[in-house]
Amino acid sequence: MPEQKAFVAAEIGLHARAAAVFVRAVTETGLPVTIRKQDGDPVDARSLLEVMTEDFGFGCEVILEVPSSALSDEHSVSVAANALTELSAVLEATEAR
Repeated sequence: MPEQKAFVAAEIGLHARAAAVFVRAVTETGLPVTIRKQDGDPVDARSLLEVMTEDFGFGCEVILEVPSSALSDEHSVSVAANALTELSAVLEATEAR
């Protein structure tokens, strides 16, 4: 299961605009990405409501994952890993785009 750690750089955390930008980027990947804190339960990163109701505040370390069940071969694993790298860059941007 590909995963990527990232830090939330938006000053207000993943609320309102920053969450919307992130969720839009996740949706554009076409992958079932989840997001969670280190010891937390994963939530669907394609759901604005689920992302906003979690406490992903400024500086929070999160883990992005794509379930193995969504991957069929080495190529899809590579595609998922690249997508997670790009999503981590969205989270680590200092301002919501």
